Amino acid sequence: MDQSGVLLWVKAEPFLVGALQEPPPSKFSLHYLRKIATYVRTRATEGAYPHLYWPTWRHIACGKLQLAKDLAWLYFEIFDNLSVRTPEERLEWSEILSNCTTEDEVEKQRSQLYVDTLQFLLFLYIQQLNRISLRTSLIGEEWPSRRSRPQSPSPNERPSCHNKNWNDYSHQAFVCNHLSELLELLLDPEQLTSSFHSTHSSLLSRDAVTALSFLIEGTVSRAKKVYPLHQLALWQPLHVASGFSKSSKTFSLYKLEAWLRASLTTNPFGPSACLKSGKKLAWTHQVEGSTKRAKIACNAHMAPRLHRIVVMSQVYKQTLAKSSETLVGAHVRAHRCSESFIYLLSPLRSMTIEKCRNSTFVLGPVETTLHLHDCENLKVIAVCHRLSISSTTSCTFHIMTPSRPLILSGNQTVTFAPFHTHYPMLEDHMARTGLATVPNYWDNPMVVCKEGSDTRVFQLLPPSEFYIFVIPFEMEGDTAEIPGGLPSAYQKALAQREESIHTWQKTVKEARLTKEQRKQFQALVENKFYEWLVSTGHRQQLDSLVPAPAAS
Repeated sequence: MDQSGVLLWVKAEPFLVGALQEPPPSKFSLHYLRKIATYVRTRATEGAYPHLYWPTWRHIACGKLQLAKDLAWLYFEIFDNLSVRTPEERLEWSEILSNCTTEDEVEKQRSQLYVDTLQFLLFLYIQQLNRISLRTSLIGEEWPSRRSRPQSPSPNERPSCHNKNWNDYSHQAFVCNHLSELLELLLDPEQLTSSFHSTHSSLLSRDAVTALSFLIEGTVSRAKKVYPLHQLALWQPLHVASGFSKSSKTFSLYKLEAWLRASLTTNPFGPSACLKSGKKLAWTHQVEGSTKRAKIACNAHMAPRLHRIVVMSQVYKQTLAKSSETLVGAHVRAHRCSESFIYLLSPLRSMTIEKCRNSTFVLGPVETTLHLHDCENLKVIAVCHRLSISSTTSCTFHIMTPSRPLILSGNQTVTFAPFHTHYPMLEDHMARTGLATVPNYWDNPMVVCKEGSDTRVFQLLPPSEFYIFVIPFEMEGDTAEIPGGLPSAYQKALAQREESIHTWQKTVKEARLTKEQRKQFQALVENKFYEWLVSTGHRQQLDSLVPAPAAS
């Protein structure tokens, strides 16, 4: 078969979930990554290649790149979370960590962890996606060279987001513009010139092309099955095009690069394809014309299981509640939603909430990252592997998470609180995503932003302001209480409030009111309660839970 039957594209997940939405440390530049690439190969016996162990990366990151240890672990752990592990393995790791009583014991356990060295180098390189470049800010976009510029979408197809992590045209442009550098990072040192550049005769190992499958995959003749890059490159009919030599078991870098450039196309399962040709979902109710602009699209009907995407935009004054196979394992993006209550009670792969205002999000367990950007006055309730936030104002997070929440740049008045709800399938969904109740770092955020470690940007919710959140839907399932319980200070505050209610009820009972007085008193309480519902906005939430009449 000729090479025209092969379609390759840049995978979305490494960028959606793997590229931290913050400019990378300056030491992740190509200059330093080339040095690391050479260094790890010369120390293959010291846990550096082909697997990079945590102690070796800690030594490189802290000793040679001058990164803080927390930051070194952050990048190592984000990459590790992208690797294929079973939920059972993840739960076992949580149990090991929860049994550690000192920082030294945690380090001892981490020392056994390793990542694929070459893939990790590519992962560090793609952190440049969110680098702030002066020329980008001046002209509004990168300057790709003409030969490597991928086909731009037509003006009508412009992606609906400026968020590069969710823009597959940005992913494709990034890989095309930097393909030579990405390939050079994967070369053995003897295949490079003294200035770390490739030559026309440079050869790539099979391991190097396998590593490149971290970023690129494809299909043959528009078949449904998706293959990692290395399987296609090693396929017999493509040896001439991909530059593979059976005798040396290597690839010609020059030929491989030419083949990749000729075959790379737009991701058929990416966010823009989902918006353009995905299924439109009618999840929202028509309420007084307020949902005319609400758009919900998904690609579950056409995408393989690991490529599911759901995009919801401009949900306004709605209560939207879903527990659906469409959501299971999907990357979900909520964009420009306001004054709404959104319940997505299924296990999710990742969740991005962007430009949303005055709303409540209650989520099923999020297997990788829950990220918020440019949001205001939200309440977010979730169990997630990681929470990261940037440019948010007055948002409250009721979370359970085995990794420290990341405070990136531009946040104001952030409140963290313990996870405080449950629904019948919650523990089952947690098991499916490999998330346990311990360790739980909800109250120990990490300030990553360049503004320095100003901890005043966040506070922990005072126990006196803490209430349980009740999910108002019936479902099948066994979870009947908050997994893991509540921290003692918050449990105590609830108990005291309960005691106050009993005292109040007792006082009313002992007042021996007449029937008429009881009636007046009840009306007074109900009026006050109604005023409170209206002033807090809870009235809208209760109203929107009532199903619309069938005729509408």
